[in-house]
Amino acid sequence: MMTRDEALDLMHEYTPSDALRKHMYAVEAAMRAYARKFGEDEEKWGIVGLLHDFDYERYPNDARSPTEEHPSFGVNLLRERGMPDDTCDAIMGHASYTGVQRESLMAKTLFSVDELCGFLTACVLVRPSKSFGDLKVKSVKKKLKDKAFARAVSREEVRQGPDEIRVPFDEHVQFVIDSLHPVEKELGLGTG
Repeated sequence: MMTRDEALDLMHEYTPSDALRKHMYAVEAAMRAYARKFGEDEEKWGIVGLLHDFDYERYPNDARSPTEEHPSFGVNLLRERGMPDDTCDAIMGHASYTGVQRESLMAKTLFSVDELCGFLTACVLVRPSKSFGDLKVKSVKKKLKDKAFARAVSREEVRQGPDEIRVPFDEHVQFVIDSLHPVEKELGLGTG
């Protein structure tokens, strides 16, 4: 298993965009929080969150190919570097179009937090505080109904994710909000 520093170097090498880097930091934070909650390996889960989209900018996969570009390119590179199968399977499974089944709790959790982290960040960006500290589940649910808001985020995946890890929707949203609040400065937030 690679270290966080090695994962960070790889992510920075392949991801020039500050916005996508921040998304991966957010997913890392949510994965680490869930690993603690579930009694799993926090370092391993965090690295999966940190690397899940590292190849996205270079190999965006607009055609949604199950075997080419994102996330296949990245996972093949990770396999070459000795990443364990379960971490690679989790990263492949976060993109439903790959057809890779999400069998492990780690894979299901990555899927459940990925789109939600993006959506929650969008919610915070329009708040005067720019902070997760005062973001409420009720507000998030209202924004989810507005199809024009953060339209790139799959509402279907946001709603499906908590079912996969058997956590009630409201509880899941609050948990992820709580996991992102401590790292909001790293995400460029909380400056309102």
